[in-house]
Amino acid sequence: MNDELAVLAEAGAAAVVTAMATDLWQETRGAVVALFRPDRRRRAALESQLDGNATLVRQAPDPDAARQALLSYWTLELTALLRRDPAVRAALERLAAAVADAPGDGPRGRVLRQTNTAHGSGTVFAVQQGEQHAYGAGAEGTRGPEGTPARG
Repeated sequence: MNDELAVLAEAGAAAVVTAMATDLWQETRGAVVALFRPDRRRRAALESQLDGNATLVRQAPDPDAARQALLSYWTLELTALLRRDPAVRAALERLAAAVADAPGDGPRGRVLRQTNTAHGSGTVFAVQQGEQHAYGAGAEGTRGPEGTPARG
């Protein structure tokens, strides 16, 4: 499988686990079941797996940790599906985009997870929602907007 399809499988898996225990779940669940439609023998097991995983996320003390744990499983499932049936690619792309484009506020919103790491003397500037203002430090210390000394 090429790298592009592997990335798609991971994006699809992220969409599936992100939607679990949110208002997006029923729509996402239906889209996943539709992806596997030609494989009728797997359908009942797949529906049971989806429902069980969503229950795990809903009941978990840390739903994000539960989603993270399920990500590898769904990446493997979707990778195997893409290998068997490359025609599902477009539908999987639509699923991943639909969850990614969901509004970020309220109970329907997607789960946002961000990890930033700086090593040595590195600096990380990151923001998920809202604004970020960063001012550089010069020889005279931290500077504010347009080079004015920062107050702090």
